[in-house]
Amino acid sequence: MSGALHIATTPWSWSALDSAQALCRQAEQAEALGLHSLWLPENHFSGGRAIPSPITLLAAVAARTTRIKLGTTSYLLPIRNPILAAEEIAVLDRLSCGRVILGVGRGIQPEMFEAFAVATADKRTLFQRHLEIMLEAWRGEPVVEREDGKPVLLSPLPAQQPSPPIWVAAFGPLALKQAASLGLPYLASPIESLDTLADNYRMYHEHMSNEGLSRQEVVPVMRTMFVSDSEATTRALRARLDSAVPPAMREKAAGIEQWSVVGDRSYVRDRLVEYRERLGVSHVILRGGLPGIEEAQEVRSQAAVLELAAAL
Repeated sequence: MSGALHIATTPWSWSALDSAQALCRQAEQAEALGLHSLWLPENHFSGGRAIPSPITLLAAVAARTTRIKLGTTSYLLPIRNPILAAEEIAVLDRLSCGRVILGVGRGIQPEMFEAFAVATADKRTLFQRHLEIMLEAWRGEPVVEREDGKPVLLSPLPAQQPSPPIWVAAFGPLALKQAASLGLPYLASPIESLDTLADNYRMYHEHMSNEGLSRQEVVPVMRTMFVSDSEATTRALRARLDSAVPPAMREKAAGIEQWSVVGDRSYVRDRLVEYRERLGVSHVILRGGLPGIEEAQEVRSQAAVLELAAAL
């Protein structure tokens, strides 16, 4: 595979209580390191780790940075008014001078759908319809949220035309098929094995071919990755990562070695090569906040990953 391998990150540390200040500091450091992008998930009602409004937080980051791209791993479309969401994303894209990458998703928390009065059974239909409305609005076309509504024109439009890059978070065959039918890059679960990812990409490419669509050159993966020459450190981290897998995800999670890349520089380099060769990966989003690892250690590790990727 030709082309650069882009290395990105999620925050190294996170607390909803000091979110904006800490996030901006980390974003400035990530930009200074040379990381491609900073990514935030969206989650609701999860205590101190909640991120209910990633767009607001990324607006704060946009004001403190100039180069690093700003991404959402799963901006939840079914629970939002699509016209309002299109406006907010357009403003962020303007504010950041065209640095937004919008990862979109459907959501999985039953309590979230109940809180926002959305039927879980409708989430895929709403996702598709809301995304279509947002894309139309960003192209400058008149849009309505309800069939009996009065058409409106979005202003401002995004800096990136016809829209910011859109990636689809997908976990399971139905989500994969939906991502493929839209002709958009697919962002996988971070705890699926390399073999599972390879199978998923085969299905995804088959669906794209059936739709008469060309393969995407953007192939992102989110991985837990840590570089250390200390065998004791890597062994302890693997154990902590394994124990941290939520019970609800344990059946779907592969063995720790299948979804994490933790080892010395030679080991991590070989795995990067493997991901490139088997999946054609173009972007690796490094998961931050590794259990038991100091922020300074994570920063050193990510700098090492950047060096390894640049040398491929």
